[in-house]
Amino acid sequence: MMAEQGVLQIDAALQVIRCKAAVAWEIGKPLSIEEVEVAPPKTHEVRIKLVATGICRTDDHVLRGALEGIDFPVILGHEGAGIVESVGEGVTDFKPGDKVIPLCIPQCGKCSSCLSPKTNCCFKTHLKESQNVMPDKTTRFTCRGTPVYHFLWTSTFSEYTVVPEDAVAKIDPEAPMDKACLFGCGFSTGYGAAINTAKVEPGSRCAVFGLGGIGLSTVMGCKAAGASRIIGIDINSGKFTKAREFGATECINPQDYPKPIQEVLIEMTGGEGVDFSFECVGNIDTMKAALESCHLGYGTSVIVGEAPSAAQLSFSPLLLFTGRTWKGSIFGGWKSKESVPKLVSDYMANKFDVAGLVTHTFPFEKINEGFEVLRSGQSIRSILMF
Repeated sequence: MMAEQGVLQIDAALQVIRCKAAVAWEIGKPLSIEEVEVAPPKTHEVRIKLVATGICRTDDHVLRGALEGIDFPVILGHEGAGIVESVGEGVTDFKPGDKVIPLCIPQCGKCSSCLSPKTNCCFKTHLKESQNVMPDKTTRFTCRGTPVYHFLWTSTFSEYTVVPEDAVAKIDPEAPMDKACLFGCGFSTGYGAAINTAKVEPGSRCAVFGLGGIGLSTVMGCKAAGASRIIGIDINSGKFTKAREFGATECINPQDYPKPIQEVLIEMTGGEGVDFSFECVGNIDTMKAALESCHLGYGTSVIVGEAPSAAQLSFSPLLLFTGRTWKGSIFGGWKSKESVPKLVSDYMANKFDVAGLVTHTFPFEKINEGFEVLRSGQSIRSILMF
């Protein structure tokens, strides 16, 4: 009987699964809920049944054509949580039934980046090789007989997805999936930018540009690090109440001032500037303003938001020549496979509140409504439930 059960499990893992997914057929068009075929996992791959996924601004960038190197049709989504359905040959760290988070920044554990304590930017990220297809250069998705591409190897806008084992982390089986999914991008990215990348110091003054999900998570990181002053900046004043709840000591709207916001921040700090600034928007003008708002000689500015692919920065070298530091932060500097489970465990121990980031919850079929509230500025994070 045991042998028969083993055969049944293997056979199930080899089956193509038909399920619902939100397919982006082309730039500028709404997502289309389609029946797709999801092939079984190959060697060192994991097939996941998604339970919840968040909607991130980066997904919207793709739909607007702001990010290069994305092939269409594609299944987007990179902030999900689910349950392992089956595993491919050679996978030993995961088994069916495990609760997991797909990782938009993998951790292979073998490249020079993974072996260095200086960075989390694994050489298997989309910045080094395409993640529009799996490592064997084929896709696991098909719709209407047409191959559908992956996105960041995660593609969480599908009831089922297949990811390489280097791009998945096993988490606490008690973790609520509608909150755990936030650790796949938004919370981890912002919180880590303050804790890991900037290394915010106790008593320091911080400015956070952009108070969306990532910006508010950055505010939380600054507070956890002991910053004495956290200034939130956003052109949507409706986000200020939430920002103060998470730790902002004051909030300002650039549209309320006749002068550049960096000049306002310098005046607010007695002519000195902030110790740490964070750009959580992905706008090059805001990036420059964040740098210019930093303290002469030792201020640090961190780029957290992803700008459009074609964007180019132009600034005075004196801003850096005089001692400021400009840094970038991807996925909050966390080495993903080893750090995400710890972050989820910390959440389960009530060390921080991610539930407050969720302003809207939709059934998966209403995904386009989720994008509408994102674009209108009504949401912090919208969660889709399968």
